[in-house]
Amino acid sequence: MGNNSEYFKTNKATWNDKVKVHAESEMYDIKAFKNGKSSLMKYELNALQNVTGKSLLHLQCHFGQDTLSWSRLGAKCVGVDLSDEGIKLAKALNKELNLDAQFVCCNVLDTAEHIKDSFDIVYTSYGVIGWLPDLKPWGKMIAEKLNNGGTFYMVEFHPIVWMFDYLEDKPIMKYGYMQDEVIYEEYEGTYADLDSKMVTKEYGWNHGLSEVINALTEAGLHIEYMNEYNESPYNVLPELVETKSGNYTTKDKLYPLIFEIKATKL
Repeated sequence: MGNNSEYFKTNKATWNDKVKVHAESEMYDIKAFKNGKSSLMKYELNALQNVTGKSLLHLQCHFGQDTLSWSRLGAKCVGVDLSDEGIKLAKALNKELNLDAQFVCCNVLDTAEHIKDSFDIVYTSYGVIGWLPDLKPWGKMIAEKLNNGGTFYMVEFHPIVWMFDYLEDKPIMKYGYMQDEVIYEEYEGTYADLDSKMVTKEYGWNHGLSEVINALTEAGLHIEYMNEYNESPYNVLPELVETKSGNYTTKDKLYPLIFEIKATKL
């Protein structure tokens, strides 16, 4: 991990704090989730469809709602996350809901050291790759964890979204599309509860689409498709407008908010 270990240590502490706030937030709505509501969105459901009987590895799973939602749909799931508190809550939810998912606490880049099995599906979504300084080891790990013929699927916020600083009254373009330097932000609140008094301290990295695609193809994966969309299923950016579909767009729709990639290990 080299010089990044201190960044990861700070991020881990922040995510441990976030778990407590997010578990009580309206956005994550644990009560509805416990009563059967899925946390999965249309993009991932349309892409993966019938997962019954398939083994699925969920990378950077937070406190496991998506992992457990896939489990409810019949997949045999393992979730991985950096946060001890996240994994602790995920395990408690799994037990309470009488599901059979497993959860492992580790840095996602170390997944292969902690999980020896390979999977039919590797899945990751929404706000994940920005926590990683280099995507090449990420792509390599994904390829290692996939069975031959297996599917990798990701849906993620578009890199243009991360070029803006959202901490001021109005978003300003501040960061490079393909910026190598680490980005540090410190602010009060979290995306799931802007009024929370928790202080968020986090280090992140911007990755352009070419970097994402090359990390996967260089690891031996075949890209089936990459799509970009104006609509986000999450209302986590300033002044988004709700659409008829229940998603959210910017007022002017000048750039995409989401992209998705589906790939296969041949």
